[in-house]
Amino acid sequence: MVDPVEAVACAWATSAPECVAYHDDEWGRAIRGDQQLYERLCLEAFQSGLSWLTILRKREGFRSAFSGFDPVAVAAYGPGDVERLMADAAIVRNRAKIDAAILNARAALDLSDGLSALIWKYADPSAPVPKVMSDVPAQTPGSVALAKELKKNGFRFVGPTTAYALMQACGLVNDHLRTCPARPFGGPDLIVQA
Repeated sequence: MVDPVEAVACAWATSAPECVAYHDDEWGRAIRGDQQLYERLCLEAFQSGLSWLTILRKREGFRSAFSGFDPVAVAAYGPGDVERLMADAAIVRNRAKIDAAILNARAALDLSDGLSALIWKYADPSAPVPKVMSDVPAQTPGSVALAKELKKNGFRFVGPTTAYALMQACGLVNDHLRTCPARPFGGPDLIVQA
């Protein structure tokens, strides 16, 4: 167990209250439901090129605009929905990312074993424990393979870096720093002690 006196949270999560709450309560915790994974996949894609804080502050807007990230509902979206989304200031209005969210819902529904089964094949409980932020990779061989499989199944906006961010967010890897008080709660149903 980490000594509370030495406990230092992950540096990215110490600025805005939204980041602190997300880090402490969600990031790195195992998520297995298809709808929840679809939401995280969409949010990670929308974050590309932006700050995560922007996405967190617009998260409820995204949920409202994208039917609670219900893949069945989003897969049925048509051109009118795209125009509605492009006019919605509560979300990031990027046509390519909006189109990807809709196509990704359709791709998720086409998976015979579901999105969770596909994504969780790439869980890495043996990933090294990062001591400092520079130890945390931007991508790994696992995220490269995950991105490749997602693309092969029709997903878009899912490069290796986005795939790795998804793996971190959903607990496929535990990238909480060794000294982070949240570390014992991260990872794919595991506790890794340093």
